[in-house]
Amino acid sequence: MKLAVIGVGLIGGSFALALKKARAVSHVVGVGRGAANLELALERGIIDSIATDAGDADLVLVSAPVGQYPRILASLSSSKAIITDAGSTKRDVVAAARKALGKSIARFVPGHPIAGAEKSGAAAASADLFRDRRVVLTPVKETDGDAVSKVEALWKACGARVSRMTAAEHDEVLATVSHLPHLLAFGLVHEVAKRKNSEQLFSFAAGGFRDFTRIASSHPEMWRDICIANKDVLLKEISAFSRKIEELKKLLEHGDAAALEKLFAEARQARDQWLKSSS
Repeated sequence: MKLAVIGVGLIGGSFALALKKARAVSHVVGVGRGAANLELALERGIIDSIATDAGDADLVLVSAPVGQYPRILASLSSSKAIITDAGSTKRDVVAAARKALGKSIARFVPGHPIAGAEKSGAAAASADLFRDRRVVLTPVKETDGDAVSKVEALWKACGARVSRMTAAEHDEVLATVSHLPHLLAFGLVHEVAKRKNSEQLFSFAAGGFRDFTRIASSHPEMWRDICIANKDVLLKEISAFSRKIEELKKLLEHGDAAALEKLFAEARQARDQWLKSSS
């Protein structure tokens, strides 16, 4: 099978490496905006050739910032390949595909591998990135069943656990557990960086600050597009979290140590249970 990867970064590069490791592809074509990144992908053996388009590929993975999707999908309108993607939002991706592909949306399988990291580019790609990680597929009613089965089989060949959702359900879930945390991490680092004593603050920041803000090292363009694409749901999540902040503020104002400890204990128990169930 000939695979074309549009956007040979952490996700696209890892997909190619995993399928090569599983001997599921015979040739990988890399397409993207950064010549240096594509050359690195070629040197690392992630891709076998560089091209300006997907050409005669059997499968195309679009793994670029979602703001680029309308242009990219329009360029694939005449392709006969199965097309899938790795975008972190899905309602906007489906809408872009409907507009760009028309009836050919039957060969488009929207997807999202939930296996990101704060590093980006071909240098960060790993053949084992998706092992035991979730991948969500959000096919629409027009999507061809065989196309979905083929894409699902390829993700399973990467070692992933595949599940299905509607695009709307996906965007609601990911807004809570992914998009909001990224927004908060970026916001906290930006707040500290803009203070007059930022150098002093950063010099004393240790494990807690580092762990909480790790994801603020993520790709700014990618996260800009995600937040804008899912802004309606994300705004609801911000409002809900603001209410939680107000609750915490009132507990502090009233010096309610017992209630504060109870909230902390419940949060720790919930996190421990989540880690236990996901291990």
